Amino acid sequence: MRHRNAHRKLGRDTSHRTALLRNQAEALLRHERIETTVPKAKELRPYVERLITIAKRGVKANDPKGVSLSARRLVMRDVLNETVVTKLFDELAPRFMDRAGGYSRILKLGHRRGDAAEMALIELLGSEFDPKKAEAEKKAAEEAASAGEQPKSKKSVGERLKAAAKSIGGGSKKKVDGGPKTKASTPARGASKQTSTPRKAGGA
Repeated sequence: MRHRNAHRKLGRDTSHRTALLRNQAEALLRHERIETTVPKAKELRPYVERLITIAKRGVKANDPKGVSLSARRLVMRDVLNETVVTKLFDELAPRFMDRAGGYSRILKLGHRRGDAAEMALIELLGSEFDPKKAEAEKKAAEEAASAGEQPKSKKSVGERLKAAAKSIGGGSKKKVDGGPKTKASTPARGASKQTSTPRKAGGA
């Protein structure tokens, strides 16, 4: 009999299933919406909502050395990213403070090409996707990117190469190369060959 074994196995053993839920919970709390299969979404929903309830209990207590610290440690057993935990306690838990439960929703998206798995979008309430806002943000990002590329295109490739050669020290090569040529030039006819002795022996 399957007493107290109500959850889905998801085709994984215990450790793999726990790691999957932890990773998906962290992604959902970070981005507030993720796309996954329907069975995974149904298992993830109570998992994340339990974490939000614990965070609400800690925020409501507002005691850094008591219930709040204990709640934060309980959450960090499952969510290992401190940035996500901070967001959970500072933004998400106060958002759902007046709500008794049901912090997320599951929207079915249809079947995936390839294996025909039923896909779903799971998102937190209050983070609804606005297509118009997303389109406006995309256009603003494209305009900013195009405006940032204009100053770079003013210089040609040759000018950029010349500037790079000067910065490396290409302009001083002529002086360095010109010195050895004069020293290595042949001596004048009739000039005596000079011999030098080591400095320790008193020579020049």
